[in-house]
Amino acid sequence: MITGSPVLENTPMPITAAHSGNTSLSEVIAGNSGRISPVSNLKKRREDNMNRTNAHEVIISGIHLELTPSLKTYVSEKAERLFRHEERIMRIRVELECDSKASVDSRFKAKGHITINGPELTATVAAEECHKAISLLTDKLDRMLRRRARLLKEKRNHPHGIELADVELPKVQLVGT
Repeated sequence: MITGSPVLENTPMPITAAHSGNTSLSEVIAGNSGRISPVSNLKKRREDNMNRTNAHEVIISGIHLELTPSLKTYVSEKAERLFRHEERIMRIRVELECDSKASVDSRFKAKGHITINGPELTATVAAEECHKAISLLTDKLDRMLRRRARLLKEKRNHPHGIELADVELPKVQLVGT
């Protein structure tokens, strides 16, 4: 306690602390006690949850084909389009296959599997170039996701009643009549 000058009870006390760029305002206010306010704790948990849900998994495998870094980046860039379209996708698995004995028109095959809540979506595309097969595959998967979203929206907005034509329901007696 400082002696010499009286401190009035209702006067605000200035908060002085060294503020570095890495600490939040609530940590500066908390001071040396190390306690962080519940608001910043909630914000940190929310950011952690957002990062956890935005961590998308893309699995790329090659069958009779060596995966080059350019192929891997091309597939991941195309897959990001699908993740932007539907946020609840858990995993996308892409298999690239080269069949040297097949005709030139269908030498490269790209298979895509999307793991999502509900039935898994799968698609297969064949083309003469690997990059073209990947592009066609993402277009096809994108159409499948849009169709799925449209059907879910239709089902949500226009529910259908259940008809019970063959079932006899028990009669209800009204009390007091």
